[in-house]
Amino acid sequence: MTTLSPTHTVDVRRIQPRDRHPLIFTTFRRLSAGESMELVNDHDPRPLYYHFQAELPGKFTWDYLENGPDTWRVSIRRLDASEVDPHAGGHCCGGGSCSGA
Repeated sequence: MTTLSPTHTVDVRRIQPRDRHPLIFTTFRRLSAGESMELVNDHDPRPLYYHFQAELPGKFTWDYLENGPDTWRVSIRRLDASEVDPHAGGHCCGGGSCSGA
């Protein structure tokens, strides 16, 4: 049986730009593994995707649900530890014995 992950909606359209990323990252970090949040924005949040890639490489999924022109919606899911790619972002298990780098 498949269970749907709870979704937390973060609508940042009326939030001051300087406060948006901290709010989004705080919300994401509070998610349990496998849970997702839905981001609602007034512009393409592509720069936020790159911020996630830098901060949390391989620990999330990013799926556009709506692609403008006035509203963008993105589902961001926190991956379970078993789904995390240890090689994402150029990081590895260490020790020099990893063949997947």
